[in-house]
Amino acid sequence: MFELDLPTLWFILIGFLFSGYFLLEGFDFGVGMLLPFLGSDEHKRSAMISTIGPVWDGNEVWLITAGGSIFAAFPMWYADMFSGYYVPLFLILLALIIRAVSIEWRGKVDTRKWRQWCDSGIVLGSWLPPAIWGVAIANLVRGVPDNASRVYPLFNVYGLVGALAFIFVFIFHGALFIRLKTSGSLRVNARKLASIFAGLSILFDGIFVLWTQLSFGEKTTWGWTVLAAAGLILALVSAHRDRDGWAFFFTCVTIVSVTGLAFGAMFPTLWTGLDVWDASSSRYTLTVLTWCAAFGTPFVVMYQAWTYWIFRKRITADPVPSE
Repeated sequence: MFELDLPTLWFILIGFLFSGYFLLEGFDFGVGMLLPFLGSDEHKRSAMISTIGPVWDGNEVWLITAGGSIFAAFPMWYADMFSGYYVPLFLILLALIIRAVSIEWRGKVDTRKWRQWCDSGIVLGSWLPPAIWGVAIANLVRGVPDNASRVYPLFNVYGLVGALAFIFVFIFHGALFIRLKTSGSLRVNARKLASIFAGLSILFDGIFVLWTQLSFGEKTTWGWTVLAAAGLILALVSAHRDRDGWAFFFTCVTIVSVTGLAFGAMFPTLWTGLDVWDASSSRYTLTVLTWCAAFGTPFVVMYQAWTYWIFRKRITADPVPSE
């Protein structure tokens, strides 16, 4: 019988934090990955970057909080993961730094060459993390090999399918976010690409979700599987009907569901030979953390929701006609 003790509760909370990170940072990555496809001129590239400009750094806080929560609640898992996944996590960190510097410094020098270098950094920093996260999450579900620190054992077929699933669902998510946040020709072009990447997302995410459920899932994770598949299909239907808000909502459902499926299939094993109870901190530590989370989390969520509300208006890349 399922018992919600403190280690299990914190495993669920960490899954929630990663869901929030993939949901919010997912469209940031998607916008960056679409930059070469939609950014045909400087006006369009600037408009695309402006859609995520006020929120991208706040979205990364979810990853920092998730990492800090693993360190505090499951120190043994943290130690194993940051040693076994040393190279992949280092590459993710490097890519995020390159992307952050590129976004922040893009407007510091007003030359075409400088902006091209910064755009390349944004694209690189947007493509690399989803691919690595897909491989990493897939191997956590599958079971991390003892020689994971050598990297190559992580690149199995299941891990590569996970990478493609993360890449294409984030691109689809980003295309819908651009449609939601822009107007004019940029929004029209995003609609065309959204349809293409929706098909690729349905293909690879469908394979990944079904493989995960049939090979590693439980009866309780079938709900996540159904939600993930339904979310993608409904997102595609809504996008074709120009219901941007609903389409974006349904990709959010898919991303949360895929993360829930992965964490549900992983439970209770966190690493090879390590479960949530063996890896957890003391009961006193978890109790203090729970009280801190209970008081702090609502304020963080409300502040971020307020930020999105303030910057809710659409952006246009088309020249404003003179009177």
